[in-house]
Amino acid sequence: MKGSFSNIAVFQYSAEAQIIKGRLEAEGIETFLADNHTIDTDPLVSNAIGGVKLRVRKEDEEKALQVLEDISKYSVDDEGVQITCPKCGGEKVQLFTSVKSLKSLFFFCISFLVYVLPMHIKREYHCAACNNKFNLK
Repeated sequence: MKGSFSNIAVFQYSAEAQIIKGRLEAEGIETFLADNHTIDTDPLVSNAIGGVKLRVRKEDEEKALQVLEDISKYSVDDEGVQITCPKCGGEKVQLFTSVKSLKSLFFFCISFLVYVLPMHIKREYHCAACNNKFNLK
């Protein structure tokens, strides 16, 4: 069926979607983004409308999913080396951000009032193998 599409990934911001879109297009897969202009205009509605949808034609879905599977979702350092957990040595480490500290909450509230993105966010790595939370020094 020509004109039939599949959502293969959803992203909170369009910048993330653009990176994956570029990778898929480099593999010869035609891609489309949905809701990216709405979220670029007002990033706070991303969760409400379900994020930026990355779509491909139905006939390219299997190939696109294979490309996505080949892209590592786990964190690497500036040299491209996989980050390992200092506790267990596991390589399934992801970067997470949070607004849990008082300083982060203060900057989040100020940022919200003046309608800019938060300037101070706590970043920490989480190991999927042992649930260890740590920072890189």
